[in-house]
Amino acid sequence: MLRLNSSLMIVTDLDGSLLDHHDYNWDAASEWLQRLKQQAIPVVFCSSKTAAEMIPLQKRLGLSGTPFIAENGAFIAFNGEQIAAEEPGENYLALCRSLKTLQSTFRFSGFHDFSDAEVARFTGLTLAEASQSRLRDASEVILWRDDSEKLEDFRMALAEHNLALTQGGRFWHVMPAGCGKGIALQQLQQHLEQRSGEKRTTLGLGDGPNDVPMLEQVDYAVVIKGFSKTPVILTRRDQQNVYHTAHAGPLGWREGLDYFLAQPE
Repeated sequence: MLRLNSSLMIVTDLDGSLLDHHDYNWDAASEWLQRLKQQAIPVVFCSSKTAAEMIPLQKRLGLSGTPFIAENGAFIAFNGEQIAAEEPGENYLALCRSLKTLQSTFRFSGFHDFSDAEVARFTGLTLAEASQSRLRDASEVILWRDDSEKLEDFRMALAEHNLALTQGGRFWHVMPAGCGKGIALQQLQQHLEQRSGEKRTTLGLGDGPNDVPMLEQVDYAVVIKGFSKTPVILTRRDQQNVYHTAHAGPLGWREGLDYFLAQPE
């Protein structure tokens, strides 16, 4: 049983995990979020969402200033001062130019190709949230419209541009090669340990294939029941430190924390 103390750090995916897959609410997780805040246990977002999306979400959840990992590990904020640029980052625009050259061979669309209203329509986000989701720094969200058999060819074509493909709970994501939630978490942990001199115990929660690198990296892993057709399979040897939930979304998030953190009466 893990203890609720300041040496613990929660690392969590958002969509389909802390946030409901359909309406993005977190009601079922709110009691645990309050307990973690009372114990000064940081809750680190580790998501495909952008910095522009995460910062207001942190504020709504009372987590402002906590480090976070955005865009599947392509962007790390070590403190609350880093924010997404008002205009898309140069790295993102260069990535989009590379993708444009591949659209003559493969059928797909990226967020760069859509308006805020179009993104809002097929994601269920508000217009403001959709705008924030398009303020990207280093990765692109794509809707794959081609045959699934062509994905491996697409992956190889991306590699020629030094790009990689990962599957989220809802969309595919293209980012620079060498990025990922697991690598970003390692970098964040090293930074925090150097700053505080303390190595924190990590409990990670996620529901999609893009969460696997993070769930392999943390000390304790909660695999939340998800909606992706691709199962979340971990190769860890310490299966006693892995829990698979029966519930999805914030209900599963709460279930996972109950399993590892609920204190005996």
